[in-house]
Amino acid sequence: MSETLSGRHIEIAWPDLGITVTAELDGRNPELADALWEALPYQSLQGHALVAGQHLYHAAPIPSLLHLSASTRIADRREAPDGTVFCSALQHLGIKYGTLTEPMPASPVGRIRQEDMPALLEAGQATWDSVYSTKKAILVEVRKAGTEGGHRIPHLTAADPDAKRLIHDVYTATERAWLSAPQELADLHEGVIPSGAGSFETVLPTLLFVNGETRPLGYATYGGLVRAAVQDMPMDSLRHMARLLVGLPAEFLGYCGLEQLWSFTQRFLNCLDQLDRDDFLSVVSQLALYVNCLGGWNLHLYPWDTGNHLRQLRSSESVHQS
Repeated sequence: MSETLSGRHIEIAWPDLGITVTAELDGRNPELADALWEALPYQSLQGHALVAGQHLYHAAPIPSLLHLSASTRIADRREAPDGTVFCSALQHLGIKYGTLTEPMPASPVGRIRQEDMPALLEAGQATWDSVYSTKKAILVEVRKAGTEGGHRIPHLTAADPDAKRLIHDVYTATERAWLSAPQELADLHEGVIPSGAGSFETVLPTLLFVNGETRPLGYATYGGLVRAAVQDMPMDSLRHMARLLVGLPAEFLGYCGLEQLWSFTQRFLNCLDQLDRDDFLSVVSQLALYVNCLGGWNLHLYPWDTGNHLRQLRSSESVHQS
């Protein structure tokens, strides 16, 4: 490290919005903070929480976030100060910018400086509008303060020839899709579905099911396989769990239009028996990044404002109507 654990500053910029904020990495969760620091600079599609409240997050191209442990945990992130920056095992960098409703533990690594909070609030509102209604993608850049920006996707390595080729192809697909919508997803959200998935020519149910399958495939399945490999689950068990968990959802997603994901999955399963632990970890880590990239674009493209007429009832209203 070039600097002490605390005192390192990062800039989080949204160039299209003309907004830049600065955060200090304040010494909490040094392993996570180090992983973030060493991955800089990078860019990503900016996302916004859809059920948790005023929270920004984006997929970070940092494979180790999937398995690094946190030494400091906030038991309920609702109670964290506004401006708190988190690293998540879902491979996210998150920022709380206002009221949250979801009570979940979180791993803080720093905090946005107080004078930048109005700008952060502006970025949060603009991102919500982007994700919920306008669909104009907003990109975020994270860099060391005072340095030039840039972007790179990690390209992992493997000794096995089949694994090496698969990793390269997954890397290439991820790099192509990271900052612009993957063509398969863009087509799907335009109603172009070669298989005809969608009963009676409907589109929305297919979009809903694709979103519902892609997120857990990345967050839980591939993230879980990475953690299991790092935690020394026996290789026979890892192979067995991979076969149990990845094939069915990937085949369904292929039917719905994500044919490249299904192709990658078949190649992974075909070479599974010949992978040692290091190669297995590299393959599932590279695939996790790809699937989480698809998940981020799914969340951005999904027509959430289709349900704009549905609004929550306060408890008093609910009682009155019943």
